[in-house]
Amino acid sequence: MQRFTEERGAGTADEIWLLEHEPVFTLGMSADPAHVLSPGDIPVVRIDRGGQVTYHGPGQLVIYPLIDVRRAGLGVRALVNALEQSVIGCAAGYGIGAHTRAAAPGVYVGPCKLASVGLRIRRGGSYHGLAVNVNMDLAPFGRINPCGYAGLTMTQLAALGGPADVREVARQLAPQLAGRLGLRELCYSWDAGGH
Repeated sequence: MQRFTEERGAGTADEIWLLEHEPVFTLGMSADPAHVLSPGDIPVVRIDRGGQVTYHGPGQLVIYPLIDVRRAGLGVRALVNALEQSVIGCAAGYGIGAHTRAAAPGVYVGPCKLASVGLRIRRGGSYHGLAVNVNMDLAPFGRINPCGYAGLTMTQLAALGGPADVREVARQLAPQLAGRLGLRELCYSWDAGGH
């Protein structure tokens, strides 16, 4: 995604990448490493996105919207809103009421966090993006202060009565996101072991 952003030109089509990661904790550019409490055998990687620390692993849908934000006329807040509202719409399709919080980006169900957002804008293009917990081992979140919040409880769609299949969620969420981003053609790729 970094290379795609560096090499894209004015006519490069926007893309949405969908994937699952192997277990990894990621720290944003300005993240405080003190929020990594006990990583154990899970690698900790500092990456070039905003936000604090999060966990990625199998059973979590990670979405990288590679969007020319200038061409799309999107500001950062509008892009974050599109990501969040797409998850809220997808969850509603499964009968799950989700919401945002003004002071803490992401998507929540009650007091629990369902999806995390962390972006980077470079050369007018967005990368990194959104992580939606579908059907994963949530225990590693207990080894960190998720998104920098001590005691934040994470949840997932499968535990809320939603689907357990990451690809099914991807098929529902990707078109919603593309519509909110104004993409006429949906071009996305799936990688079940991406990096």
